Amino acid sequence: MTSRRNPSRRQSEGVEAPKLEFGGTTPYDAYVGSSTLAHFKETMTDDPGEYMFLVMSQVMELYFRLIAFEWRTAQRFLREDNLSEALVALRRSRDTWTALNASWVTFRWMTPPDFNAFREALGEASGFQSFLYRHLEFLLGFKDAALLRPHKKVAGDNYAELVAAFEAPCLYDDVLAYLSRHDHDVPDSVLQRDTTTSYESDEGVEDLWVALYERTGPTDPERQLGEVLTDIAQEFSDWRYWHLTSVRRAMGAKAGTGGSAGLGWLERSMQRQAFPELWSARTRM
Repeated sequence: MTSRRNPSRRQSEGVEAPKLEFGGTTPYDAYVGSSTLAHFKETMTDDPGEYMFLVMSQVMELYFRLIAFEWRTAQRFLREDNLSEALVALRRSRDTWTALNASWVTFRWMTPPDFNAFREALGEASGFQSFLYRHLEFLLGFKDAALLRPHKKVAGDNYAELVAAFEAPCLYDDVLAYLSRHDHDVPDSVLQRDTTTSYESDEGVEDLWVALYERTGPTDPERQLGEVLTDIAQEFSDWRYWHLTSVRRAMGAKAGTGGSAGLGWLERSMQRQAFPELWSARTRM
């Protein structure tokens, strides 16, 4: 039988009791903002499935923001020629993608009747309109000026941040610029390309990766850079696959909300490959 022990005895034994009284909200809530998150957005219907759909959509948006932060951090370190710190940030982003992809498990229960129970309440809202996801695509080098238009009136500084990501070099541009400064032969046409256009595969960059892998071992930091980028590209492809599968499971080939092509648009988007030469070079290694 466990006896109740009074706080004074616990303190005398060197065990501190947790603080239970505060002048305002708890320091944890003040730091994390959990009270705000708990009531951040209410559902549009009384259907219980909508709450899961809403919360998990918000969770994914937070993951998008975190990944974008990590990639911008990696870009900053690459520009400073600090590869070791850039690798740390990129590995964090890779692991965050793994957690993000696991989020799709929570959508497996949703059948078309389940989604239809609240779909009408979404109106024109569509994941296609996510400016945080679009920010990630711009950082990956997938750029289209037309995709800026839906976000012009997004609150706060978010549109300005999105435009900045569109106009600036993408993550891969900074990787290749780093490699160029460190005695790798990156074509001038790649280094001087218009960074407001989508990155296109280049044979000279493929040659670079083939040569780098052939003369380095698995512990070489530059090969590790290639591998963590490959991991990120794979995680991104996995995310798009799980998105496609979840849409197919919940609504089949119906047109998407917000006027998108739904399944067809997702299938086309899967054809685009991040860091393409890291994949094509493997055929020649």
